[in-house]
Amino acid sequence: MTMATGFGAELDALTLARARRGDGRAFESIYRLYARAAYTLALRLTGRPDVADDVVQEAFMKAMEKLGGFRGDAPFGAWLKRLVANCSIDRLRADRRWVDGDAETLLLPAESGAEAQIEALGLLARMTPHARAALVLHEIEGYNHAELAQLFGKSESYSKSLLSRAIGRLRGMLDAEPAAPLSQDTVR
Repeated sequence: MTMATGFGAELDALTLARARRGDGRAFESIYRLYARAAYTLALRLTGRPDVADDVVQEAFMKAMEKLGGFRGDAPFGAWLKRLVANCSIDRLRADRRWVDGDAETLLLPAESGAEAQIEALGLLARMTPHARAALVLHEIEGYNHAELAQLFGKSESYSKSLLSRAIGRLRGMLDAEPAAPLSQDTVR
């Protein structure tokens, strides 16, 4: 029996109830359960470790404040994942600098081969933060265009256009690479 990790990890009802009552140890347990997944998502979206740290801190602070509003319609991890994504997008929007991160700081699923990971990291690092965020959220995290539009504060057509351009740019970079180890299936 495999135990789910990351945002898929289950939070037991007792810990959630204790955290809602303000129990610091319960919230610490929640943090330990989801912090790595939160950081990984924030880093994928922002491309910068220092910003990802800030985003995670902000997201968990908001989670503490809004815990009473968690209705349980979706798993807690999904609720927290959306909160981290929202905080990441808000931070990108506020920074307005759109600084790209180093390839070494971006994370991909561990199942990918080392050569493919290095290639993909380099390609993602060359994308603009908006394009990288749209690509990661849609293709890796499973967000739909309505959710992306809401996160970016734009229309669904903006989300579709941004994603289409990001995939096109990624394909163009793959075509330009001599003997690129990533297949077109990796892009979409």
